[in-house]
Amino acid sequence: MATTRKKVPSRKTTTAPTAVTTIITDTNLDTALQEHFGLKQFRGQQQAIIESLLAGKDTFVIMPTGGGKSLCYQLPAIVSEGVAIVISPLIALMKNQVDLVRGYSERDDVAHFLNSTLTKKEIKVVQEDLQSGRTKLLYVAPETLTKQDNLDYFKELKISFFAVDEAHCISEWGHDFRPEYRRLREMMDQIAPVAPVIALTATATPKVQSDIVKNLGLREPNIFISSFNRTNLYYEILPKIKKDDTLKSITKFIVQNKGKSGIIYTLNRKTTEELASTLHANGVKAVAYHAGLDAKLRAERQDQFLNEDVQVIVATIAFGMGIDKPDIRFVIHYNIPKSIENYYQETGRAGRDGLEGKCILYYSHKDVSKLEHLMRDKPLSEREVGAQLINETVAYAESGVCRRKVLMSYFGEEYTKENCGLCDNCKHPKEKVEAKENVVLMLETIQALDERFATDYVVLITTGVLTPQIKMFRHEGLDVFGKGKSQPQHYWNSLIRQMLLEDLLHKDIEEYGVLKITKKGQDFLKKPKSFTIVLSNLFEEANADDEEASAAENTATGATDEKLFEMLKELRQKEAKRKGLPPFVIFLETSLQDMATLFPTTIPELEKCSGVSKGKALRYGKPFIEMVAQYVAENNIVKPDDFIMKSVVNKSGNKVHIIQQVDKKIPLEMIAKAKDLRMDALLEEMETIAASGTKLNLDYAIDQMLDEYEQEEILEYFKGCEVSSLQLALEELSDGNYNWEQLKIMRIKFLSVYGN
Repeated sequence: MATTRKKVPSRKTTTAPTAVTTIITDTNLDTALQEHFGLKQFRGQQQAIIESLLAGKDTFVIMPTGGGKSLCYQLPAIVSEGVAIVISPLIALMKNQVDLVRGYSERDDVAHFLNSTLTKKEIKVVQEDLQSGRTKLLYVAPETLTKQDNLDYFKELKISFFAVDEAHCISEWGHDFRPEYRRLREMMDQIAPVAPVIALTATATPKVQSDIVKNLGLREPNIFISSFNRTNLYYEILPKIKKDDTLKSITKFIVQNKGKSGIIYTLNRKTTEELASTLHANGVKAVAYHAGLDAKLRAERQDQFLNEDVQVIVATIAFGMGIDKPDIRFVIHYNIPKSIENYYQETGRAGRDGLEGKCILYYSHKDVSKLEHLMRDKPLSEREVGAQLINETVAYAESGVCRRKVLMSYFGEEYTKENCGLCDNCKHPKEKVEAKENVVLMLETIQALDERFATDYVVLITTGVLTPQIKMFRHEGLDVFGKGKSQPQHYWNSLIRQMLLEDLLHKDIEEYGVLKITKKGQDFLKKPKSFTIVLSNLFEEANADDEEASAAENTATGATDEKLFEMLKELRQKEAKRKGLPPFVIFLETSLQDMATLFPTTIPELEKCSGVSKGKALRYGKPFIEMVAQYVAENNIVKPDDFIMKSVVNKSGNKVHIIQQVDKKIPLEMIAKAKDLRMDALLEEMETIAASGTKLNLDYAIDQMLDEYEQEEILEYFKGCEVSSLQLALEELSDGNYNWEQLKIMRIKFLSVYGN
């Protein structure tokens, strides 16, 4: 979709600006493009946009990242009389933007930036170049315009036009709202009230588009909307259940894409440092980028990335705006973004040259909860906006339909293809279920509520959840109340999202989030027909209980061969009886699952399995690797290309610290406190150490907790038990005379004495 359309004049200003006087005389735009930028032809709507601005018209440009927005104001500025003031939100990136413009010119004074980072001497140089007329582009932050001295100075200059970059910042519904953007119209009117304005953004929903036109006071603007479809980008969502598995997955992906530039986005500084360190330990040139670094170091790391001295930059969401690196091959989101606009803009950094670009997002409901928690102290209106934006992103992540279709629908564009072939949902379609009757119920519920409520409220009515608000409106008396309680709330949320995609419903952009029934929806009510939906497995995985999550963790990086797993369990049972030990002492079940996934056929390969030390592999491993080798040969198994990630996280440090402290007979409470662990977490780590083959002598602590006879009773129980359940041990041992902590520490002793 690529359209140009007129907009109703803003109420703030109804007089269109007078035409700009340009220095184009005998030349034309094609010649100017070749002369100043070395390009042979315009892309997409660039020429029409430039002609609109040079004709003195307010112009609004919505063009995806990589579409060539910057040229739309850079070329008009260079060929026009006077200086164009470019308002950009990020001071840290202005130098980069200015350097890019200077790179096309033989003169450095063609472009400058003016912000709080400059010294008085540097400011004087900028002002001299402005007064001489040599400077054609001046980049400023909105804060620069708030100072009256600057306003008075700019009034004396010949202004060709104003360019408002990242214009979505003016809207509270935009993904990066900046309150100072609200004053831009007032400040531009003080400087040059008749100068035209070009507003540019890569992402804007219909609601945000409306806000930009209204709050910037654009006068009868020409609006240019390019398609939001980035045809070369591949979109994929992966479940994030276990941190170590996610780190391994990311590291393996990047190692396999050696030499390709990429960005990893995270929500906090600590994660950027940890991820960068992990990548560095695995031979990847990676650096962290976040607001906690001083400006000089941030600029240095940004330059390293642009100059390809580093392959990967791990950044908080502050990184990326204005970065003009065309060959970024992947963008990974370690956390779910705050909004689809954020996600779209950040993924838009990939493949700007039209070649390969992979966009991978790791999704978990814990991350969603963290985002919601961050908003708890904000004003009510901001919390409501933020919640709506987060819900839209969750909807995208959980959707089972084409990712492109969802993204483009969000920005008001229709994607008509059934299968894009470049997203996980299209490449691996999920099973569909019939939902005709439930669609009818949903339409009837929205109708019964007079189309005055948003998704959350409609779902509460459908599932029969009685809240104070529902009581206040007396909606519990509606016939539809509770009619859908046989399905969980996430089912109805998913159904509404897919009804929106199929145009049975739409959301009112003025009353953001209110569900309205479309004509197509009304027709469906009159004559229902088949309506199949996809149920997202991501949601189910993210909300699984501990047992399910544990199973998912073990299979997250590979498929466990269930037949081999059962054979290994039988072998473990046999070996345990032969040695007179409980089965869990030989190998934990997690170790067996790894064996049935990685197919180790040598002792060194066995050591790579979870909970298997070199000593344990040598002591117990021979029959297990022999069984695996025979199974692999008989079944023509192709062993996975195993990737061993070198870890820099705290676990190995914890292990060494715990062993050293136990050797010194330091009280367990002090060991736990030193590592900021709860006692149960410390004992879990100790059991892992003992199970993997390292002896821990905890007698000094055990003797304070249990007498000699109690210790003997518990050890005898563990010698004869066949399962590793402590709950069962609590029930079977002496009518509850022991607690969990006592049994846990005795099992650690048992593993150390008999298992090593």
